[in-house]
Amino acid sequence: MKDRPWFPVLYMFLVTAFFSSIVIGFATFTRDRIEANRQLDFEKSVLDVFGLAEGKSNAGIHEAFVGQIERDDRLGVYVLKDGGRFALPLEGKGFWAPIKGMLGVSADGVTLLGISFFEQNETPGLGGLIVTDKFRGQFAGKKLSTLERAIGIEPFGSEIGENQVHAISGATQTCVRLEKIINDGVGAWRKKVSGRKADEPE
Repeated sequence: MKDRPWFPVLYMFLVTAFFSSIVIGFATFTRDRIEANRQLDFEKSVLDVFGLAEGKSNAGIHEAFVGQIERDDRLGVYVLKDGGRFALPLEGKGFWAPIKGMLGVSADGVTLLGISFFEQNETPGLGGLIVTDKFRGQFAGKKLSTLERAIGIEPFGSEIGENQVHAISGATQTCVRLEKIINDGVGAWRKKVSGRKADEPE
């Protein structure tokens, strides 16, 4: 039978079907766990900008999120029930892949509490350093400018103002895109606050 001209085709079809079934079965089996981990990363990111994630177990993170956070559907933000501080969702195209995170803002809508990320695939050791405490720590206490460029990410070593932070050296493109993601998010939120549509001009 191996000498038949159709045998190689049949053999490859059966082998491909066999291993494809294994891969599909594994993906189906792990789908719920992957989704649960994504949700946990998201909840941790929200809590992190409020300083509430550190030291908590996975179960503790979920419990704190459910008990202390509520979503404001009108403004599209996540509000800390105690004090009115809120987490503004950030999402956009990074240098390699989407970047998703949260920007913590005080009740006055001006002072930043911090920034966190729950999805990013930037270059390890370069753009990927946006998740480090050294970079993220710069945002706490900064002020959102009333201008369209609410937050600026400036070249490393340059003088910065109250609405600016330093970029990561060697990760210019990631920082340029992150600045746009932040300012797009702040701009969309401000339009919701003022009652304008997200795509309506000033």
